[in-house]
Amino acid sequence: MAVYKCDICGWEYDEDKGCEELGIAPGTPFAELPEDFACPLCGVGADSFSEA
Repeated sequence: MAVYKCDICGWEYDEDKGCEELGIAPGTPFAELPEDFACPLCGVGADSFSEA
C-alpha cells in the first residue's frame, strides 16, 4: 500500500490507515477514493496529490 501527499499543504493519505474522519476504511486504495474526495486540511481534490 502507498502514501499520497497533498501537493498544496502536505497532508498525507495512507492507504493502510484510510481516513476515519472522512469515513474512508483502512485499506482503501487512493484510486478508489470517492470522486468528491478533498483534502481535509486545504480542500483541494485528489488530482493535487502525489505518491510520497
